[in-house]
Amino acid sequence: MKDIAVIVPLLDEEESLPELESWIARVMDEHDFSYEVLFVDDGSTDNSWEVIRRLSEKNPNVRALRFRRNYGKSAALDAGFKLSDARVVITMDADLQDSPDEIPGLYRKITEEGYDIVSGWKKKRYDPLSKTIPTKLFNAVTRKMSGIHLHDFNCGLKAYRRDVVKNIEVYGEMHRYIPVMAKWAGFQRIGEQVVVHRPRKYGTTKFGMSRFIKGFLDLLSIFFVGKFSKRPMHFFGSLGVLAFFFGFLVAVWLIVEKLIAIAHELPYRNVTDQPLFFLALIAIVVGVQLFMTGFLAEMLSRNAIDRNNYQVADRIGLAERAGSYSAAIS
Repeated sequence: MKDIAVIVPLLDEEESLPELESWIARVMDEHDFSYEVLFVDDGSTDNSWEVIRRLSEKNPNVRALRFRRNYGKSAALDAGFKLSDARVVITMDADLQDSPDEIPGLYRKITEEGYDIVSGWKKKRYDPLSKTIPTKLFNAVTRKMSGIHLHDFNCGLKAYRRDVVKNIEVYGEMHRYIPVMAKWAGFQRIGEQVVVHRPRKYGTTKFGMSRFIKGFLDLLSIFFVGKFSKRPMHFFGSLGVLAFFFGFLVAVWLIVEKLIAIAHELPYRNVTDQPLFFLALIAIVVGVQLFMTGFLAEMLSRNAIDRNNYQVADRIGLAERAGSYSAAIS
Protein backbone atom coordinates (compact mmCIF):
# COMPACT_ATOMS: atom_id res chain seq x y z
CA MET A 1 0.00 0.00 0.00
CA LYS A 2 1.32 3.43 -0.92
CA ASP A 3 1.84 6.28 1.53
CA ILE A 4 -0.24 8.88 -0.32
CA ALA A 5 -2.88 8.97 -3.04
CA VAL A 6 -3.48 12.40 -4.56
CA ILE A 7 -6.93 12.66 -6.16
CA VAL A 8 -7.34 15.50 -8.66
CA PRO A 9 -10.84 16.03 -10.11
CA LEU A 10 -10.70 18.21 -13.21
CA LEU A 11 -12.72 19.79 -15.97
CA ASP A 12 -11.01 21.49 -18.92
CA GLU A 13 -7.65 22.15 -17.22
CA GLU A 14 -5.21 21.13 -19.99
CA GLU A 15 -2.88 24.10 -19.39
CA SER A 16 -2.31 23.46 -15.69
CA LEU A 17 -1.96 19.65 -15.64
CA PRO A 18 1.73 19.30 -16.67
CA GLU A 19 2.84 21.86 -14.10
CA LEU A 20 0.67 20.30 -11.39
CA GLU A 21 1.93 16.75 -12.05
CA SER A 22 5.56 17.91 -12.10
CA TRP A 23 5.08 19.82 -8.84
CA ILE A 24 3.43 16.87 -7.08
CA ALA A 25 6.17 14.48 -8.27
CA ARG A 26 8.91 16.82 -7.05
CA VAL A 27 7.35 17.11 -3.56
CA MET A 28 6.87 13.34 -3.30
CA ASP A 29 10.45 12.61 -4.37
CA GLU A 30 11.90 15.19 -1.96
CA HIS A 31 10.12 13.52 0.98
CA ASP A 32 10.61 9.95 -0.27
CA PHE A 33 6.87 9.15 -0.31
CA SER A 34 5.46 6.22 -2.24
CA TYR A 35 2.47 7.68 -4.04
CA GLU A 36 -0.07 7.66 -6.83
CA VAL A 37 -1.70 10.59 -8.59
CA LEU A 38 -5.24 9.82 -9.68
CA PHE A 39 -6.68 12.28 -12.20
CA VAL A 40 -10.47 12.07 -12.62
CA ASP A 41 -11.50 13.79 -15.85
CA ASP A 42 -15.08 14.94 -15.31
CA GLY A 43 -16.05 15.04 -18.99
CA SER A 44 -13.54 17.61 -20.25
CA THR A 45 -14.09 18.93 -23.78
CA ASP A 46 -10.53 20.22 -24.28
CA ASN A 47 -7.31 18.17 -24.58
CA SER A 48 -7.07 17.35 -20.86
CA TRP A 49 -7.30 13.59 -21.44
CA GLU A 50 -4.51 13.59 -24.02
CA VAL A 51 -2.33 15.59 -21.64
CA ILE A 52 -3.02 13.07 -18.87
CA ARG A 53 -2.19 10.20 -21.23
CA ARG A 54 1.22 11.73 -21.97
CA LEU A 55 1.86 12.34 -18.27
CA SER A 56 1.07 8.69 -17.45
CA GLU A 57 3.58 7.53 -20.06
CA LYS A 58 6.26 9.65 -18.41
CA ASN A 59 5.32 8.92 -14.78
CA PRO A 60 4.13 5.38 -13.85
CA ASN A 61 2.59 6.77 -10.63
CA VAL A 62 -0.05 8.62 -12.66
CA ARG A 63 -3.41 6.89 -13.00
CA ALA A 64 -6.54 8.32 -14.56
CA LEU A 65 -10.26 7.87 -15.02
CA ARG A 66 -12.40 9.63 -17.61
CA PHE A 67 -16.16 10.14 -17.37
CA ARG A 68 -18.25 10.05 -20.55
CA ARG A 69 -19.83 13.36 -19.58
CA ASN A 70 -19.73 15.95 -16.82
CA TYR A 71 -21.14 14.42 -13.62
CA GLY A 72 -19.83 16.96 -11.12
CA LYS A 73 -17.06 17.18 -8.56
CA SER A 74 -18.79 14.92 -6.03
CA ALA A 75 -18.97 12.02 -8.51
CA ALA A 76 -15.32 12.55 -9.46
CA LEU A 77 -14.21 12.48 -5.82
CA ASP A 78 -16.32 9.41 -5.06
CA ALA A 79 -14.77 7.53 -7.99
CA GLY A 80 -11.31 8.59 -6.82
CA PHE A 81 -12.02 7.45 -3.27
CA LYS A 82 -13.09 4.02 -4.50
CA LEU A 83 -10.03 3.59 -6.72
CA SER A 84 -7.38 4.97 -4.38
CA ASP A 85 -5.11 2.61 -2.45
CA ALA A 86 -3.02 4.51 0.08
CA ARG A 87 -2.81 5.13 3.81
CA VAL A 88 -3.54 8.84 3.36
CA VAL A 89 -5.68 10.34 0.61
CA ILE A 90 -5.13 13.95 -0.45
CA THR A 91 -7.61 15.83 -2.63
CA MET A 92 -6.75 19.01 -4.50
CA ASP A 93 -8.10 21.03 -7.40
CA ALA A 94 -6.39 21.01 -10.78
CA ASP A 95 -6.27 24.79 -11.27
CA LEU A 96 -2.97 25.30 -9.35
CA GLN A 97 -4.72 27.35 -6.66
CA ASP A 98 -3.87 24.52 -4.23
CA SER A 99 -0.15 24.10 -3.51
CA PRO A 100 1.32 20.55 -3.47
CA ASP A 101 3.91 21.88 -1.01
CA GLU A 102 1.18 21.53 1.64
CA ILE A 103 1.03 17.74 1.20
CA PRO A 104 3.79 16.75 3.70
CA GLY A 105 2.23 18.87 6.47
CA LEU A 106 -1.21 17.38 5.84
CA TYR A 107 0.26 13.88 5.78
CA ARG A 108 1.96 14.38 9.14
CA LYS A 109 -1.26 15.62 10.75
CA ILE A 110 -2.96 12.39 9.74
CA THR A 111 -0.16 9.94 10.51
CA GLU A 112 1.50 11.58 13.52
CA GLU A 113 -1.23 13.65 15.16
CA GLY A 114 -4.01 11.10 14.66
CA TYR A 115 -6.57 13.16 12.74
CA ASP A 116 -9.18 11.44 10.58
CA ILE A 117 -9.60 14.49 8.31
CA VAL A 118 -7.54 17.63 7.91
CA SER A 119 -9.17 20.40 5.90
CA GLY A 120 -7.25 23.24 4.34
CA TRP A 121 -8.07 26.78 5.41
CA LYS A 122 -7.39 29.44 2.81
CA LYS A 123 -7.00 32.22 5.34
CA LYS A 124 -5.87 34.72 2.69
CA ARG A 125 -7.90 34.35 -0.48
CA TYR A 126 -7.45 35.74 -3.98
CA ASP A 127 -11.14 35.72 -4.88
CA PRO A 128 -13.52 38.62 -5.57
CA LEU A 129 -15.91 39.82 -2.85
CA SER A 130 -18.82 38.30 -4.77
CA LYS A 131 -17.32 34.92 -3.89
CA THR A 132 -15.66 35.48 -0.51
CA ILE A 133 -18.66 37.06 1.26
CA PRO A 134 -21.15 34.27 0.35
CA THR A 135 -18.44 31.73 1.23
CA LYS A 136 -18.02 33.17 4.73
CA LEU A 137 -21.80 33.12 5.27
CA PHE A 138 -21.99 29.57 3.96
CA ASN A 139 -19.18 28.42 6.28
CA ALA A 140 -20.79 30.11 9.30
CA VAL A 141 -24.13 28.36 8.69
CA THR A 142 -22.41 25.00 8.19
CA ARG A 143 -20.40 25.40 11.41
CA LYS A 144 -23.55 26.21 13.35
CA MET A 145 -25.59 23.31 11.99
CA SER A 146 -22.85 20.65 12.03
CA GLY A 147 -20.96 21.57 15.19
CA ILE A 148 -17.67 21.17 13.29
CA HIS A 149 -15.39 24.16 13.80
CA LEU A 150 -13.80 24.56 10.38
CA HIS A 151 -13.24 27.90 8.69
CA ASP A 152 -13.33 26.65 5.10
CA PHE A 153 -15.54 23.62 4.42
CA ASN A 154 -15.31 24.04 0.65
CA CYS A 155 -11.51 24.04 0.40
CA GLY A 156 -10.53 21.45 -2.18
CA LEU A 157 -7.24 20.68 -0.41
CA LYS A 158 -7.98 18.05 2.24
CA ALA A 159 -6.32 14.98 3.72
CA TYR A 160 -8.15 11.84 4.80
CA ARG A 161 -7.27 8.69 6.63
CA ARG A 162 -7.96 5.73 4.34
CA ASP A 163 -10.77 4.48 6.59
CA VAL A 164 -12.75 7.66 6.01
CA VAL A 165 -12.87 7.60 2.21
CA LYS A 166 -13.73 3.90 2.18
CA ASN A 167 -16.77 4.39 4.43
CA ILE A 168 -18.56 7.40 2.96
CA GLU A 169 -20.34 7.96 -0.33
CA VAL A 170 -20.15 11.38 -1.99
CA TYR A 171 -22.95 12.30 -4.41
CA GLY A 172 -24.89 15.29 -5.74
CA GLU A 173 -23.12 18.40 -4.44
CA MET A 174 -22.06 16.76 -1.19
CA HIS A 175 -18.31 17.26 -1.70
CA ARG A 176 -18.65 20.49 0.32
CA TYR A 177 -19.82 18.49 3.33
CA ILE A 178 -17.44 15.53 3.45
CA PRO A 179 -16.35 16.49 7.01
CA VAL A 180 -20.02 16.53 8.06
CA MET A 181 -20.67 13.16 6.42
CA ALA A 182 -17.56 11.73 8.07
CA LYS A 183 -18.71 12.97 11.46
CA TRP A 184 -22.07 11.26 11.06
CA ALA A 185 -20.15 8.09 10.11
CA GLY A 186 -18.30 8.21 13.44
CA PHE A 187 -15.02 9.92 12.52
CA GLN A 188 -14.66 12.62 15.15
CA ARG A 189 -11.05 13.81 14.83
CA ILE A 190 -11.47 16.59 12.28
CA GLY A 191 -8.90 19.38 12.11
CA GLU A 192 -7.68 22.06 9.78
CA GLN A 193 -4.43 23.58 8.57
CA VAL A 194 -3.81 27.03 7.12
CA VAL A 195 -2.80 26.62 3.47
CA VAL A 196 -1.66 28.97 0.74
CA HIS A 197 -4.29 30.10 -1.74
CA ARG A 198 -2.73 30.91 -5.10
CA PRO A 199 -4.30 33.09 -7.82
CA ARG A 200 -5.71 31.12 -10.75
CA LYS A 201 -3.03 30.87 -13.43
CA TYR A 202 -4.97 29.33 -16.32
CA GLY A 203 -8.59 29.17 -17.42
CA THR A 204 -11.69 30.29 -15.54
CA THR A 205 -13.67 29.01 -12.59
CA LYS A 206 -16.26 26.30 -13.29
CA PHE A 207 -18.60 27.25 -10.41
CA GLY A 208 -21.30 29.92 -10.34
CA MET A 209 -23.42 31.53 -7.64
CA SER A 210 -26.01 28.76 -7.88
CA ARG A 211 -23.64 26.48 -5.94
CA PHE A 212 -24.46 28.33 -2.70
CA ILE A 213 -28.21 27.66 -3.05
CA LYS A 214 -27.60 24.01 -3.93
CA GLY A 215 -25.05 23.78 -1.15
CA PHE A 216 -27.49 25.01 1.49
CA LEU A 217 -30.16 22.54 0.35
CA ASP A 218 -27.58 19.76 0.47
CA LEU A 219 -26.66 20.79 4.01
CA LEU A 220 -30.29 20.43 5.09
CA SER A 221 -30.41 17.05 3.39
CA ILE A 222 -27.26 15.82 5.14
CA PHE A 223 -28.47 17.15 8.50
CA PHE A 224 -31.80 15.35 8.20
CA VAL A 225 -30.45 12.08 6.80
CA GLY A 226 -27.56 11.95 9.25
CA LYS A 227 -29.76 12.61 12.27
CA PHE A 228 -33.03 10.85 11.44
CA SER A 229 -32.47 8.33 8.63
CA LYS A 230 -32.49 5.39 11.08
CA ARG A 231 -35.30 6.81 13.25
CA PRO A 232 -37.70 8.86 11.09
CA MET A 233 -40.49 8.43 13.66
CA HIS A 234 -38.56 10.69 16.04
CA PHE A 235 -38.81 13.52 13.53
CA PHE A 236 -42.20 13.10 11.85
CA GLY A 237 -43.83 11.57 14.92
CA SER A 238 -42.74 14.42 17.19
CA LEU A 239 -44.05 17.07 14.78
CA GLY A 240 -47.25 15.11 14.29
CA VAL A 241 -47.95 14.73 18.01
CA LEU A 242 -47.29 18.44 18.62
CA ALA A 243 -49.57 19.51 15.77
CA PHE A 244 -52.32 17.08 16.83
CA PHE A 245 -52.35 18.13 20.47
CA PHE A 246 -52.22 21.81 19.56
CA GLY A 247 -55.28 21.44 17.35
CA PHE A 248 -57.05 19.20 19.88
CA LEU A 249 -56.49 21.61 22.78
CA VAL A 250 -57.69 24.60 20.75
CA ALA A 251 -60.85 22.71 19.70
CA VAL A 252 -61.54 21.63 23.30
CA TRP A 253 -60.99 25.20 24.53
CA LEU A 254 -63.52 26.57 22.01
CA ILE A 255 -66.11 23.96 23.00
CA VAL A 256 -65.61 24.55 26.73
CA GLU A 257 -65.84 28.31 26.19
CA LYS A 258 -69.20 27.84 24.46
CA LEU A 259 -70.53 25.55 27.19
CA ILE A 260 -69.54 28.03 29.91
CA ALA A 261 -71.30 30.82 28.02
CA ILE A 262 -74.47 28.70 27.73
CA ALA A 263 -74.37 27.80 31.43
CA HIS A 264 -74.17 31.48 32.41
CA GLU A 265 -76.73 32.53 29.78
CA LEU A 266 -74.17 34.72 28.04
CA PRO A 267 -74.03 35.45 24.29
CA TYR A 268 -71.87 33.00 22.35
CA ARG A 269 -70.81 32.03 18.83
CA ASN A 270 -71.12 28.58 17.37
CA VAL A 271 -67.80 26.76 17.33
CA THR A 272 -68.04 26.20 13.58
CA ASP A 273 -68.48 29.94 13.03
CA GLN A 274 -65.02 30.69 14.41
CA PRO A 275 -61.96 30.64 12.07
CA LEU A 276 -59.81 29.34 14.94
CA PHE A 277 -61.80 26.10 14.90
CA PHE A 278 -60.83 25.39 11.30
CA LEU A 279 -57.19 26.14 12.05
CA ALA A 280 -57.40 23.64 14.90
CA LEU A 281 -59.02 21.10 12.56
CA ILE A 282 -56.22 21.55 10.03
CA ALA A 283 -53.62 21.09 12.78
CA ILE A 284 -55.28 17.82 13.85
CA VAL A 285 -55.37 16.49 10.28
CA VAL A 286 -51.77 17.52 9.58
CA GLY A 287 -50.68 15.99 12.87
CA VAL A 288 -52.25 12.65 11.97
CA GLN A 289 -50.64 12.75 8.51
CA LEU A 290 -47.20 13.52 9.93
CA PHE A 291 -47.53 10.74 12.49
CA MET A 292 -48.54 8.23 9.79
CA THR A 293 -45.63 9.41 7.60
CA GLY A 294 -43.24 8.73 10.47
CA PHE A 295 -44.84 5.34 11.12
CA LEU A 296 -44.53 4.24 7.48
CA ALA A 297 -40.97 5.57 7.22
CA GLU A 298 -40.10 3.66 10.40
CA MET A 299 -41.48 0.45 8.90
CA LEU A 300 -39.42 0.96 5.75
CA SER A 301 -36.31 1.74 7.79
CA ARG A 302 -36.69 -1.36 9.95
CA ASN A 303 -36.96 -3.57 6.86
CA ALA A 304 -34.01 -1.96 5.03
CA ILE A 305 -31.11 -4.26 4.18
CA ASP A 306 -28.55 -1.89 5.73
CA ARG A 307 -30.51 -1.08 8.90
CA ASN A 308 -27.54 -2.34 10.98
CA ASN A 309 -24.80 -0.88 8.78
CA TYR A 310 -22.61 0.03 11.73
CA GLN A 311 -18.88 0.49 11.41
CA VAL A 312 -16.17 -1.37 13.32
CA ALA A 313 -13.18 0.75 14.34
CA ASP A 314 -10.85 -2.03 15.52
CA ARG A 315 -10.68 -5.62 16.75
CA ILE A 316 -8.85 -7.57 19.45
CA GLY A 317 -8.75 -11.34 19.20
CA LEU A 318 -11.39 -11.44 16.46
CA ALA A 319 -10.83 -12.30 12.82
CA GLU A 320 -12.59 -10.25 10.16
CA ARG A 321 -15.79 -12.01 9.16
CA ALA A 322 -18.60 -11.28 6.77
CA GLY A 323 -21.58 -9.72 8.46
CA SER A 324 -24.07 -6.90 8.43
CA TYR A 325 -21.53 -4.22 9.10
CA SER A 326 -19.16 -2.07 7.14
CA ALA A 327 -15.62 -2.57 8.45
CA ALA A 328 -13.83 0.71 8.95
CA ILE A 329 -10.33 -0.70 9.16
CA SER A 330 -7.86 -1.44 6.40
